[in-house]
Amino acid sequence: MNKKKLLSLILVLALVPFALSACAKEEATPEAPAPEPTDMPMPEPTDAPAPEPSVDPSGQTVTFWHVWGAGSEADVLTALVEEFNATNEWGITVVALDQGRYGDVENAMNAAIQSGDVPTTVVGYGNVLSSWEQVGVMADFNDFVHDATFGLTDEEYAAVYEANLTGGVTAGGVRVGWPISQSANVLFYNATWAKELGFESPPANSAEFKEQACAAAEANNSDDDPDNDGTGGLVLYAGASNVASWVFAFGGGFMNDTGDGYNFNNDVVKDVAVFLKDLQDSGCTLTTEGYPNPEFATRKALFTMSSTAGLNHQYAAFEEAGSSDEWTLLPFVGPDGTKSVNAFGQYIGIVKSTPEQDLATWLFIRYLTSPEVQAQWYASSNYYPTNSSTIGLMGDFATENPLWTLGLEYSGMYGQAEPNLPSWSTVRRAVGDAFQKILQAEDADAIVTLLEELDGTAAEAVADTQ
Repeated sequence: MNKKKLLSLILVLALVPFALSACAKEEATPEAPAPEPTDMPMPEPTDAPAPEPSVDPSGQTVTFWHVWGAGSEADVLTALVEEFNATNEWGITVVALDQGRYGDVENAMNAAIQSGDVPTTVVGYGNVLSSWEQVGVMADFNDFVHDATFGLTDEEYAAVYEANLTGGVTAGGVRVGWPISQSANVLFYNATWAKELGFESPPANSAEFKEQACAAAEANNSDDDPDNDGTGGLVLYAGASNVASWVFAFGGGFMNDTGDGYNFNNDVVKDVAVFLKDLQDSGCTLTTEGYPNPEFATRKALFTMSSTAGLNHQYAAFEEAGSSDEWTLLPFVGPDGTKSVNAFGQYIGIVKSTPEQDLATWLFIRYLTSPEVQAQWYASSNYYPTNSSTIGLMGDFATENPLWTLGLEYSGMYGQAEPNLPSWSTVRRAVGDAFQKILQAEDADAIVTLLEELDGTAAEAVADTQ
């Protein structure tokens, strides 16, 4: 064999393994190539321990300003605070101090901001907390609620009602308040007395409301008891909460078209002003020196306007009066039968301090607003839950307290909220002052003038908070 043929044979034999290998590759999946070496750090195992928190809240003292210093809710709140102080793992101590009503808290907090002697947590409505946030004294709950170590789980956060979450957020996106409770402004109605007056059903609209209120007033004026003359209809207190309730039922509101200010000189607010003044001028209203629970329990009023948080006080008034009358709750009604209740959200805020104290404050708030703790709180206070997990922990409370449950249903079906602008605290006082004057106005032109003046006052309040 010559050299040329030998070389050709060697080349053929050398190519056979590669050809066979290529055929095999068409029928089998190649193995993944070995990973290239890298200097990138490997991720931590998923079961690695969480990093130690950078802030230690141990041993902090939390000063809590609240409005629940009387009644059964005061005893429950005291017990809850004592439980937290005795059981929390960080040795945090909460000192709870009653400040009176919400207006008293607002005044006390405004003074404290000036002096620098502020609490570490305070209750208030969303607009009030927003006004304090504007002067830089309130913390943002977003820094705590979603904290990997001390925050809420996704499930716990999702259980909080969306409306309550929204009400604690400023226009700038700061979560200035965490929802602690909610309530509704409703009508109390003596159903037993109404039936004796010839009304088998509650009023379905504002005209029927006037008819029933005036019938009750006429009954008291014409009976043999001179002590009840001038009573019988609606207890008329024209504060902003009650005015707003009627305005919502009449199909209107207080805000301007852009939502950054107010408009009181509108047709619906005028209609409400005329309606309330007509009730008064027709002799179908009365006033009281204090809360009208005794008057309602003794048939000196067929209707009163009240927060659902006042149910216990009304129960007590009927018991004290020895009355067996059946009474119930109603939504406010408008000319076309529109129904509404004024829904309030109560919030709690963190006053900025040191990182350690702010975290300690959040841990107390997280405890106080947990479903297990809130179930105890609502059963004593008659407030409504802000968390969908709570009612299931309240046992038979809802079925054993039908009026409480009815108010909760009305809040869900007909609830509307007052403005959440920082200026609302000032403006709502002006609303009450204006409507007291409206009730004494001589004619419709005077009402328009007063509403125009109210618009001017509101505009000034908005400017002062910007």
